[in-house]
Amino acid sequence: MILHIDMDAFYASVEQLDRPELAGKPVIVGGTSNRGVVCAASYAARSFGVRSAMPMFQARRLCPGGVFLPPRFERYKAVSENIMSILRAITPLVEQVSIDEAYMDVSGCEKRCGPPEAIAAAVKRQIRDAVGLTCSVGIAPAKFLAKIASAMNKPDGLTVIREAEVPEFIASLPIRKVPGVGEQTQKRLDEMGIKTLGEANRYAEASLLDRLGKFGKRLGELARGIDTSAVSPEPEHKSVSAEETLGVDTRDKAFLAGFLLRQAEDVARQLRRLEVRAKTVTLKVKHADFTQVTRRTTLSHPTCSSKTIYQEAMRLLSVYPLNKKVRLVGVGASGLLPRGTPIQMGLFSGGEKTDDRWEKVDRTVDAITRKFGESAVQRAALKGPE
Repeated sequence: MILHIDMDAFYASVEQLDRPELAGKPVIVGGTSNRGVVCAASYAARSFGVRSAMPMFQARRLCPGGVFLPPRFERYKAVSENIMSILRAITPLVEQVSIDEAYMDVSGCEKRCGPPEAIAAAVKRQIRDAVGLTCSVGIAPAKFLAKIASAMNKPDGLTVIREAEVPEFIASLPIRKVPGVGEQTQKRLDEMGIKTLGEANRYAEASLLDRLGKFGKRLGELARGIDTSAVSPEPEHKSVSAEETLGVDTRDKAFLAGFLLRQAEDVARQLRRLEVRAKTVTLKVKHADFTQVTRRTTLSHPTCSSKTIYQEAMRLLSVYPLNKKVRLVGVGASGLLPRGTPIQMGLFSGGEKTDDRWEKVDRTVDAITRKFGESAVQRAALKGPE
């Protein structure tokens, strides 16, 4: 059996923990300007219709009496590390999928810890005692079912889907609750008359593939209760990214360059921390009308150099026509390879050596900032006026 642990309104709950006077109040964490987005909302705020990823101006309109706070990511990370250490003390098979959620495979733990329900109850109790927060836990024989179960009785819930109950549960599960079903997929499924996961069994796998692409195969398997994904203690990172909502909408590429430089440094730092290099650099642009586009390029030589990532992001921006103003810009890196992976060198190009030299500079800066803080060394281009 697999447990899915999901902290309840994590960021907002940490803020209420640190400021008890906010208990029970509509707390909204996110960008404090009207152009920001909601990172988390307490359950009191959700009763007003406030949701994560909602534009902040909309949250203020829905909940004018809310307590709006900027995020404190270092604090949230510290609490998260404490929580994950509690889970790993029970079983080494813990897969952390975000700062506030994780899977646990408790197969074989029964003799030492009791049945899955007892383990889940112990997890909830230990987290509450150690950090003062509540979580919701789902228990099921498959990861996707455990994730769905953890959301069924929030907050502070504990839901079990036993193996014998799986066929009936799948037959009646609303298709919108299946992980991976987004807005566009939902529209296609509506057109196909699929309202519950069980109804996907009416279609052959070939038909699902034709209508839904690669996700069609996955959906067909889930409809039969098949989920072969295992709990991985060290999940493979597929990509890293950084993005920011601008203070004002703009079409000024020189203005956007400053954001891309800062984001390229952030992305490169993440790559070096993971001891990987990236083959692909992606530019993300969200326009003032909320339409979103991405442009990507594949590198001849994998990199974790901030200079290289910035140059490639700027090259993508330079050829992209800004016919509409931009409200958000971001940089991503994917196609990750371990740092020591052998690379086919170019016959004539010397770019690899230049990239390696800049990587050494970056790693030196990393060492300085770890010792003296992130403000100890910074690019002149990112330093504001005195």
